[in-house]
Amino acid sequence: MENWIISMMEQYGLWGVFFLIALENLFPPIPSEVILTFGGVMTGSTDLTVTGVILASTAGSVIGAVILYGIGLLIDVKNLEKIIDRYGRFLRVTKKDIHRADKWFDKYGVWTVFLCRMVPLIRSLISIPAGMSNMNFFLFLIFTTAGTLIWNTILVNLGAAFADSWHTIVDYMDVYSNVVYAILAILFVAAIVWYVKKIRRRS
Repeated sequence: MENWIISMMEQYGLWGVFFLIALENLFPPIPSEVILTFGGVMTGSTDLTVTGVILASTAGSVIGAVILYGIGLLIDVKNLEKIIDRYGRFLRVTKKDIHRADKWFDKYGVWTVFLCRMVPLIRSLISIPAGMSNMNFFLFLIFTTAGTLIWNTILVNLGAAFADSWHTIVDYMDVYSNVVYAILAILFVAAIVWYVKKIRRRS
């Protein structure tokens, strides 16, 4: 995959960066750290500029986030309630649970979106619950763009500054990603344990 990413960027320049980052948002396994750091590397040997790569990658990321936000809007809380009405007794989830989660996201959602834009995997998926909770689209756009801009600026500048050792940067980012995945796995297991205990208490 890495060779394909590099080939796309070498062949299509900023349009390649834009397309790959937009695709990365829709398909998280594509590594944004490779795209962004190599984009920074290319600024030293091509006509690409650091500012251009940052803007192209940010635009692609926001487009991808907006698409996922739209998917979240299609699901929304009302549609979730219909699912709960039909399958809630099997899932052991109530409308109250859904409304509680929705209320939490209404309160902390914008900052959650902002911070999660700098977390691998979650940076893409967070757009769906934002849409589901009907977060104000203008606020979603602002906080998504701000978080994305910080993430992209850091990685592109790292690639530009350490072009000769950009693979080392990618390796460090892989470690960061793996730590995040491990934490998410632990949280997932903890959530299952909590959910099982909740079911037992209701029973």
